[in-house]
Amino acid sequence: MRFLLWLRKYWLLIIVGLLVGISWYKIAENNKYKEIESKTYKAKRIDVEDFLELSGEIDADEKVTLRFQTSGLLTWVGVKEGDFVKKYQSIASLDKRELRNSMNQLLNTYSKTRNDFEQAQADNKNWQTNGMTDEAREAVKRSLQKEQADLNNSVLDVEAADLSLKFANLFTPIEGIVTKVDAPLSGQNVTPATATFEVVNPKSIFFSATADQTEVAKFAIGQKGIVTLDAFPERKIDGLVTLVGFSPKSGSSGTVYEIKIAMTTEATASMKLGMTGDVNFVFGKKENVIAIPERYIKEKLGKKYVTILRDKKQVETQVETGYTADGMVEIVSGINENELVYN
Repeated sequence: MRFLLWLRKYWLLIIVGLLVGISWYKIAENNKYKEIESKTYKAKRIDVEDFLELSGEIDADEKVTLRFQTSGLLTWVGVKEGDFVKKYQSIASLDKRELRNSMNQLLNTYSKTRNDFEQAQADNKNWQTNGMTDEAREAVKRSLQKEQADLNNSVLDVEAADLSLKFANLFTPIEGIVTKVDAPLSGQNVTPATATFEVVNPKSIFFSATADQTEVAKFAIGQKGIVTLDAFPERKIDGLVTLVGFSPKSGSSGTVYEIKIAMTTEATASMKLGMTGDVNFVFGKKENVIAIPERYIKEKLGKKYVTILRDKKQVETQVETGYTADGMVEIVSGINENELVYN
């Protein structure tokens, strides 16, 4: 009886309390579901593509830095930056007067040394059979050896002077464009360090990229790629791998290997050394397939499963997978498009 009286007195509070409790329960359940839903991925149809993008820059196979072997007076400079030169063309020379004088002096010394040598040979023609003491015979032997050494040294001096004369002319071993001239004006004294000339053959330009040790195994000679330079972002240039480095590239941080990409002459016509960009490679592709990220797939006893949210419940479902690339996995069967998979 007292309970009924109490119930009549507080029935409104009880109903409000029940409604509040039910509301809090629903809110908690919704929040829980939203938290679960936030960890899901909606299966959808996409193109699963195994691609790789590498950064690099323009380089050239044929590029040379030319310097004189000796110091001297620069008497002639036959090129300027931007000039095109032919293979073995002379581009600069040093004053040869002093070198020629030195050569003449050395030739005179050689002639005198040669005469001394021949005279010593004639004077001691029969020294080994003449009756003389062993000491005298040994002295003659040492004298003849000295004459021979003097003659050999004289020959070496003449050869060195001849090389200096040849090195007074600077030739380019390749054809190409002159990209640097440290000493453009004649009449100044130069050293090998202060007179540098650089030549690059534009026909040998290529795109040099680097791949790390986890990527380089994917590449082979003949692999096609698309080069995009920062200087020409709107241009897509066809490239072809011509070299996959066998040993790590020197001067780079980490273990990376050079990938050389050749391009057509028409494409390289406006390129300059050092231009940076990217090259994209596609190693495989499946179009318009249902795919999910690889992390959502679990494996048990050799079979693959995913957890699907159906009617706000988690359901474990076996799936059959197909092509895998860039962290995405094709789902051949087991789930439908737009279903939510839970991790």
